[in-house]
Amino acid sequence: MSKSKQIAVVGAGSWGTALALALSRKGHQVSLWDYDSDHIQTLAGARVNNRYLPDHPFPDTLVPEKSLKVCVQNKQIILMVVPTHGFRSVFEQIANVLETRVAIVSASKGVENETLLTMSQIMTEIVTSYGKQETVELAVLSGPSFAKEVANQTPTAVTIGCKDSETACDLQETFNTQSLRVYSSSDLIGLEISAALKNIVAIAAGICDGLRYGTNTRAALITRGLAEIARFGIHFGAETETFYGLSGMGDLVLTCTGDLSRNRTVGLKLGQGKGLEQILEEMSMVAEGVKTTKSVYDLSQKLSIEMPITEQVYEILYKGKNCSLAVKDLLSRELKPE
Repeated sequence: MSKSKQIAVVGAGSWGTALALALSRKGHQVSLWDYDSDHIQTLAGARVNNRYLPDHPFPDTLVPEKSLKVCVQNKQIILMVVPTHGFRSVFEQIANVLETRVAIVSASKGVENETLLTMSQIMTEIVTSYGKQETVELAVLSGPSFAKEVANQTPTAVTIGCKDSETACDLQETFNTQSLRVYSSSDLIGLEISAALKNIVAIAAGICDGLRYGTNTRAALITRGLAEIARFGIHFGAETETFYGLSGMGDLVLTCTGDLSRNRTVGLKLGQGKGLEQILEEMSMVAEGVKTTKSVYDLSQKLSIEMPITEQVYEILYKGKNCSLAVKDLLSRELKPE
């Protein structure tokens, strides 16, 4: 068992709370912060996240913290679990107060709309601007993992990605528990692209389920979706093997088929005829695939990367295209070798 670490978890949604629970149950000293100060105050009083994971009381080693500065200062590991649209602003605040050597792990899945950067690229940009690249080691966490099941200690496997092999091994030991098996990788961009783009395919899978197209359709969509994700990732220097691992195929299958998938739920309701605005209003948690679709579509158009599934999901989400027509257009594309 690894030694107890001082860890900050930034983001107290379902995923951030599940990871904080896993780490604190192992004996690590965990501070948990969220941009919603009322939410953190409620967590501190109730000692449980009744909003997202009501059946899991906090261990004594898990402490909700109102101050972001206090939460992250003098920590050995900072775990970023912030929605992509707020990631940059929160991380800039963190970078401004870092004083000691630290490993920073992103568990957020998406691409920033304005810059089309992944979360590790955003962190690299900000750390460099603050001149702290020598004291910060960046990493990502990805893989097929619903928050509820991680909190329930259901056997789960994920991957930690880090360029520095020593840090990767240390993080692997830190995060690994009896129910959470952690693998390591050096392919950060591959892990991040897999994690972000699988949400787009999950929306498409949900649409097909909502249209009652059956399992043949879903299997074809997942398979071609994986090819699309790999094509996009390889363009950016990702390793092909990553797309057939936990973060690629594993997370894609989970998100496209699991009832706990937020992105599949968005697609399911779209396929059933509901409007996007109504769907998002009814959801209590963020479906990252909606924003990621726009980022990835814009980037694929800019770089001339063929992304037919992403293109049709974009047309449905942002142009109001009929779901059945989008599927018809996918099927009527020019025939080609697999």
